[in-house]
Amino acid sequence: MIETILTSGAVLLRIISNPVGNVFQKQLTQKGHHPLFVNFFTYFSLSLLCLAGAFFINWPLLPPSFWIYSILGGIAGALGNGFLVRSLQMGDLSVLGPINAYKSVISMIIGLFLLHEIPNGWGLMGVALIIYGSYYVLDTGEQRFSWNILKRAEIKLRIWAMILTAIEAVLVKKVILASSPLLGFISWCWFGALFSFLLLFFNKLQPGEQIKKLTPAAIQSFGLLVLCIGTMQFTTNWAFGHMPVAYALSLFQLSTIVSVLLGHRIFQEKDIRKKLIGSFIMLVGSVAIIQLS
Repeated sequence: MIETILTSGAVLLRIISNPVGNVFQKQLTQKGHHPLFVNFFTYFSLSLLCLAGAFFINWPLLPPSFWIYSILGGIAGALGNGFLVRSLQMGDLSVLGPINAYKSVISMIIGLFLLHEIPNGWGLMGVALIIYGSYYVLDTGEQRFSWNILKRAEIKLRIWAMILTAIEAVLVKKVILASSPLLGFISWCWFGALFSFLLLFFNKLQPGEQIKKLTPAAIQSFGLLVLCIGTMQFTTNWAFGHMPVAYALSLFQLSTIVSVLLGHRIFQEKDIRKKLIGSFIMLVGSVAIIQLS
């Protein structure tokens, strides 16, 4: 009973913290902070906070699979979150947020091979509903829905972010299976910081120059962003430790409605009614996927 309550609370916090974090990411990039720096600063701040707990872990006893999946997950996560922040800088939160519902579809496919989670009729029906619901969300732009919409830079970036973070989710579950949700969180922060720093290096961005742009208001926003992302990932790991990845990611799609509402409220994004209809259809699809259990 207690475990069920804790898991439900973790899912609720995850649903709220993710879209709120997206708001801070979008605000920071709109104020001139480079998306890759926002990505690195978030990981780096969280990795520093993890140092306190690292001294109580017997690292040599961890199996090789922990390190292998941590490295692969760090690469996928750093790239995926970098693409995500860049897409939020360019596009509408109320459109880009609901697209994330496809992550449960991708994780289902990847989980079939790596985690041996086999879908049935409920899962396939959920996939169809998610795809249909996305039509409503993407049909709210000036171009209306067409295959050409996939050529928009922010949509392509968001799709790549979704694919990479879906892969990351399965790899994080493998890390948790080899250790624990807490160790999975620490490895996510450390390896994410490492590979996001390498992204800065390869893109010839100087962290010192980016730090000079920080104002008291920006520091406050970064602090709230770190709190949101830390909460998001820790609660994600907890959920992954207590249910299959595809089911957890499906439940997380409740955040699509929050994304639509925040995009309308904070950034004055339009077509709120149709986006909510699309989000609800995608949500029904996500609930159908949960019936796999």
